[in-house]
Amino acid sequence: MCLLCFFVAMNVYVNGELRDISGSASLAELVARLELPAARIAIELNREVVRRSEWDRTMLKDEDRIEIVHFVGGGVEFN
Repeated sequence: MCLLCFFVAMNVYVNGELRDISGSASLAELVARLELPAARIAIELNREVVRRSEWDRTMLKDEDRIEIVHFVGGGVEFN
């Protein structure tokens, strides 16, 4: 593991907002840092959908563009 990686900051865009991320981080770590409900979101990284099973292995890089979509319940009640 790279010890220098913990001190290097990178810039990523999350839903269009610039964020500084310190150290290396996977998509799964980003979800945890943002305190998002993993079971209710989908993630696109640089215009490619990333399967939830790949979040742990998908490492973020400087200037990555991440779009996170939240699923919400509800809808129309039918009688």
